[in-house]
Amino acid sequence: MLIVAGEVKVESQAEVEKARAAIVTMMEASNAEAGCILYAFSQDLADPCLIRIFEKWESQEALTAHFDAPHMAMFMGAMADANIVSMETKLYDASGERPVRG
Repeated sequence: MLIVAGEVKVESQAEVEKARAAIVTMMEASNAEAGCILYAFSQDLADPCLIRIFEKWESQEALTAHFDAPHMAMFMGAMADANIVSMETKLYDASGERPVRG
C-alpha cells in the first residue's frame, strides 16, 4: 500500500472557497478510481488557509494511472487559478495497517 500525505497553503480562505467545487469533484472521482483505497482533502481547523491531503493506494500502478486521469488535469487547471503559497506532498510505502492501540 502507498500513502500520499501533503499540504497546500493558499493565500486566503476565499481561495479555498473558490476551489471547493474542484476539490470535491477531485475527491469523488479519485475515490472511484481502481486501486484507490482513500482520497481525502481536509481544511485545517487552526489554519483555514491550509488544506491537508491524504491518499491511500493499492499500488504504484494505480497511483500512476491517477496522475493521467482526466479529473487530475481538470483539478490542476482549477488549482492553477488559486493563489498557492506553498505545496508539499510525500509518498510513503506501507506494508500494512493496524490500530494504534490494540
